[in-house]
Amino acid sequence: MKYLLLVYIDPELLDQATAEQYDGEMRHCIRHADTLASQGTLLGFNKLEAPTQARTVRIREGRTAVFDGPFAETKEVLAGYNLVEADSLEQAVELARQFPWARYGSMEVRPVADMDAERVRVGA
Repeated sequence: MKYLLLVYIDPELLDQATAEQYDGEMRHCIRHADTLASQGTLLGFNKLEAPTQARTVRIREGRTAVFDGPFAETKEVLAGYNLVEADSLEQAVELARQFPWARYGSMEVRPVADMDAERVRVGA
């Protein structure tokens, strides 16, 4: 089964790391990701740019509104993701624990829905 490991960062915690510490964490993350990818466990991953570069699109009553940055006010911001293949939610949680970013925020582990089954269900 596929799981999405959503990386949320608390900018205040991340700002406490020195440039050397951050580079070390990122180096570890990339190397670990490469290892998991070579094993077929990691299917994809990306780091996201800062929320200041984001736009939120909302349509209400036929009108489109575009806002700068993320719409939700929250202390932690979505900073990246890892798409993994795991046998269970517990195994996916263990994979999330192996990345350094939970020390600077949190890792949300969420099962990925089967879109082929959804396609059949809705007749698309």
